[in-house]
Amino acid sequence: MRAVITVVGKDRTGIIAAISQKLSDHKVNIQDISQNVMDEMFAMVMFVDITACTVPFDALCAELDGVGTEMGMKVHCMHEDIFNAMHRI
Repeated sequence: MRAVITVVGKDRTGIIAAISQKLSDHKVNIQDISQNVMDEMFAMVMFVDITACTVPFDALCAELDGVGTEMGMKVHCMHEDIFNAMHRI
């Protein structure tokens, strides 16, 4: 199972490290990552494998949201199948 994680907010040091650490803590593997900084705005999209995740998906999302809140960022998690369904033509 895979999920899509997006992170948006004002750029600062340690964003990728903090999100990656939380994912690692729960055995979530990052399969693909793209990030960009436009002016001072940071935007990142990650595709992650949640097959071995040690907590329920909603708990993982809540923890990531908490990390984002601490950094002044907005974090959004979505199962890949929902993401794909939303973006079909």
